[in-house]
Amino acid sequence: MRGAVTNEDAEALALQALVWTLSEPDRAMRLLSVTGLDPADLRTRAGEPAVLAAVLGFLESHEPDLVACAETLGIKPEALVRARMTLDPGFEA
Repeated sequence: MRGAVTNEDAEALALQALVWTLSEPDRAMRLLSVTGLDPADLRTRAGEPAVLAAVLGFLESHEPDLVACAETLGIKPEALVRARMTLDPGFEA
């Protein structure tokens, strides 16, 4: 994923990152705590660009998670950052 990222590509990557984030209970709890979402909200709103951008912003704000997620997904961490910027260009991590 180089250069400009389509919304569809960004959403697909963010959903993969969400699955990775939720795969570890402590990390999942941190996500809920930081974003203010509860599990029911997350389930119903998981496909919304704002929620997906928040997930990527959560990873971006903790570099070890950003790097680990990118490694698992077989991409560079910058791809996650570009996806977040595509979904919510005004967001600041």
